Amino acid sequence: MTITVPMRRSYDRTLGQLRPVEIIPNEAPYAEGSALIRIGDTHVLCAATVQEEVPRWMKGKGKGWVTAEYAMLPRSSPRRIEREAVRGKQGGRTVEIQRLIGRSLRAVCDLEALGERQILLDCDVIRADGGTRCAAITGVYVALALACQKLMAEGKVRRSPLKSAVAAVSAGVVRGVPVLDLDYSEDSKADVDINVVMTDRNAFVELQGTAEQEPFSPEVLQAMLDLASGGLTELFAAQNAALAV
Repeated sequence: MTITVPMRRSYDRTLGQLRPVEIIPNEAPYAEGSALIRIGDTHVLCAATVQEEVPRWMKGKGKGWVTAEYAMLPRSSPRRIEREAVRGKQGGRTVEIQRLIGRSLRAVCDLEALGERQILLDCDVIRADGGTRCAAITGVYVALALACQKLMAEGKVRRSPLKSAVAAVSAGVVRGVPVLDLDYSEDSKADVDINVVMTDRNAFVELQGTAEQEPFSPEVLQAMLDLASGGLTELFAAQNAALAV
């Protein structure tokens, strides 16, 4: 791939720089754990609800469950998005993303330590400018961690059900250039787009990658993974800062 046009990115970022990141804990005070994450102009409100029972198919197994729901609010984008409840069913994109969120958080959760209870994770996009699924995973980890802290403080679990932190970030190739954390304007014209979900122990949870036009080489993939690694280090630091408040 060759560089054909000099790039100017939102917030005057370098190619390997995240948009401004802010994670505000306890933004939904009635939830057992919550956080508002802002990554540039993508804002997601995340909440964790503890339910003292598990789904019927898990009863008697001596372990819990973590699941997620995801939605984009109607005016999270320039053009109003119809509520899926009005249509009577969820779209394929919504189902895919909420399954990804659930898988990502279960990957770092000791379900036996959780006991026979379920934690429901709600991720509501209130403003969208690309990377909503990555922001949701990163923000809802904080909500889940706060809910687990509450369970420990109340003596409902003996040890933290969390084995590690998890976060997600996008990378891609735009105009022949590997870049980190694509906003909507970049994502909509990207040659390649990947989402990287990792733990703070440097282990992959999930990789989602697509060549929108020409196939990409292992060298390009490695360049994107290197960018993602640097971005994830910053996101883990933001999570830790939010949990230290």
